[in-house]
Amino acid sequence: TVALALGAGLGVAPLYYAQPMLGLLAAELPARPEAVGWIPTLTQLGYAAGLLLLAPLGDRFDRRSIVMIKSVVLGVALAGAAVAPGLGALLLASLVIGLMATLAQDIVPAAAILAPDAQRGRKVGTVMTGLLLGVLLSRVVSGQVAELWGWRSVFGLAAATMILVGVGAWALLPRFTTTTELRYGALLASLAALWRAHPGLRRATLAQALIATGFSAFWSTLALMLHGAPFHLGAGVAGAFGLAGAVGALAAPIAGRLADRRGAAWVARLGAAFVAGAFAVMLVASGLPAGPQLVVLGLGAIGFDLGMQTALISHQSLV
Repeated sequence: TVALALGAGLGVAPLYYAQPMLGLLAAELPARPEAVGWIPTLTQLGYAAGLLLLAPLGDRFDRRSIVMIKSVVLGVALAGAAVAPGLGALLLASLVIGLMATLAQDIVPAAAILAPDAQRGRKVGTVMTGLLLGVLLSRVVSGQVAELWGWRSVFGLAAATMILVGVGAWALLPRFTTTTELRYGALLASLAALWRAHPGLRRATLAQALIATGFSAFWSTLALMLHGAPFHLGAGVAGAFGLAGAVGALAAPIAGRLADRRGAAWVARLGAAFVAGAFAVMLVASGLPAGPQLVVLGLGAIGFDLGMQTALISHQSLV
C-alpha cells in the first residue's frame, strides 16, 4: 500500500513540476511569457487526452504492464525535457509527460482491486493521500530545486524517480486479470454511451472541467507574475505557494462529510463559489502594493485549492 501511494504521488507530480519554474524558463530559453505558458497548457491537455484515450486500457490489459510501460515512457519524456535545446522540444516533452502521467490513475484502481473487501476504503484512501501529496508537494520541491540547481535538474531528478516507480511495479505488483475482451474502439464507444445515458455525468464533467480551467489558469501564470514587477521573486517563492494551497486541499475531506449530509450537488456548488471568490478577491486587490498583494495571493491559493478539491470530491460522488 505504501509503495502504491508513493507511486501515485510520484506519477502525478510531473504534471506540476514546471509551474513554479515558468519565470526561469522564460528568462533562460529565452521565450515570451505567453509562449512559455504553453508548457503547462500542453501538459494538462496531454493529461486530459490520456485519461480519455489511455485510461480505458486498464480494463483490457494487465495493469502491471501498463504502469511499467508508462513509467518508462514518462521517464524518457522527463529526461527529454531536461536536455531540451529549446522551447519546441520542451513543448513536445510536456505533451508526452501529460499523457503518461495518467499512470497515477492506473495505480489507484490497482489498489482497489488488490485490497481485501473489509479494508478497501482505507487502502484506497492511503493511496489517494499519496496522490494528493504528490500534487501539493511537487510545486514546492520543483521551485526549491530549480532555485538551487536550475530547472533542468528538476526534470532530471523526476526522470530518475520514474525508474523507481517502474522497478517497484515490476518487483511488487502481481499480474492483473483483465475485466473485458472489448476491442479498443468498443471501449471508447462505451464511454460515449455512458455520456449519452447519464445527464448527471455530463453536468459533473463539464462543471469540473470549467473549475479546473480556472484553477490551472491561476497556477500557470502565478510564477510568471511573481518573476516580474513589482515582485521580482524566484521559483522558490512560487513553489512555496503550494504550501498555502495545501491548507485548502487538506481541508477538503470535510467536503465528503458535508456531501453525505447536504448532498453532493450542494457541496459542488460551494466549491465553485470558493474558486469564483478567490478570483474576485484577487481582482479587487490587484491595485494594492506588492506586500498586501502577496497576502491576497496566498489567500487566493487557499481558496482555489479548497474549492477545487471540494468540487472534485463532490463531482466524483455524483459520478
